[in-house]
Amino acid sequence: MKKKSFKKNQANNNLNFFKTLLSSLIVILIFSVLPSLTNFIKSNLSSNEVVLNSSKQSFDQILDKKNKKKKITQDLIKDRFSWNIFEDIEVFGKDEDDEDPQRLSASTIEELFKENGYNLDTVKKTKLVNAGNQLTKLPKELKNIESPKKRKKLFIKIVLPLIIEENLKIRFDRKKLFEILNKNNTSTRDKAWLELKFKQYGVNNNDLAKLKIRMDEIPVSIAIAQAAKETGWGSSRFAQEGNALFGQWTWSGEGIKPLEVEKGQKHKVAKFKILKASVRAYQRNLNTHSSYKEFRIERAIQRDNEQKLDSLKLVKFLEKYAETGKEYTEVLKKIINQNSLTDFDDVDILPTSLKMKNLI
Repeated sequence: MKKKSFKKNQANNNLNFFKTLLSSLIVILIFSVLPSLTNFIKSNLSSNEVVLNSSKQSFDQILDKKNKKKKITQDLIKDRFSWNIFEDIEVFGKDEDDEDPQRLSASTIEELFKENGYNLDTVKKTKLVNAGNQLTKLPKELKNIESPKKRKKLFIKIVLPLIIEENLKIRFDRKKLFEILNKNNTSTRDKAWLELKFKQYGVNNNDLAKLKIRMDEIPVSIAIAQAAKETGWGSSRFAQEGNALFGQWTWSGEGIKPLEVEKGQKHKVAKFKILKASVRAYQRNLNTHSSYKEFRIERAIQRDNEQKLDSLKLVKFLEKYAETGKEYTEVLKKIINQNSLTDFDDVDILPTSLKMKNLI
């Protein structure tokens, strides 16, 4: 009995020892691990707070950038709207091509011009033309006017304000470009405007020198002469059906297929909904296409030396506009001289505050 009692006591002692040892280990673990665990939790919470703060900061930055961009766009639009005729389709996302106006007859047009006091002799005298005398389509009867003199005069009266207004937009942009170039610091708004113009004139690498050369007017006499040559003074099918004043080709855009096309050629003559869109496309063509690089260089030289463009010198650099080359430029010179088109080179838009009758 004593032997069994001794063994039982020994077992109880061993159990108590292990309980004490286990309790001690738990206490040691708690006091040694708890601080590390606390620091870990704090660290993670802090890290998450940083991530949240960072995310919030990034989001705020994105919103800030968007608001700044929106403000720049609004400023540009506000700037443009202060000039009624200086609309830019790339800013507004609107083009006159969206319109689909009705065609007026030749007699109606003549009557409207008469009521507005619009005649070419007055324009040559005052060097001003009313921008309100713009038409969107050529009259069908234009090709039926028997008198070449009357047909030419009406054609010139129709295209003249369109060409001058598009030139005036370029002149406005050119003035703004030089103002930016003369500044010591370029504002965010100026940079946004420049980016728009680099894209519009196909200039890479933010080349300001190239933009300066490309952003310039096309002499009015050259534009009228080319429109007259390409459309037969407004009588061609392309001009009548597609408002194509300058016979520009297209391989992908909307156009009119020529009746006679050489084998292997798939081009069409570009089609426009209104005449002004044709003028704008023509100006961009001469100001951006590599075929007219020499034309632009000569124009820049004239600007630097005389500040006035000489259309009779510039026209010889348009050989690549037609397959007939030099012969084509000689025809243009003849049209300019015979119709005294250089008289219109210095004509400007009539300020909206003035009335034509006060200038006659």
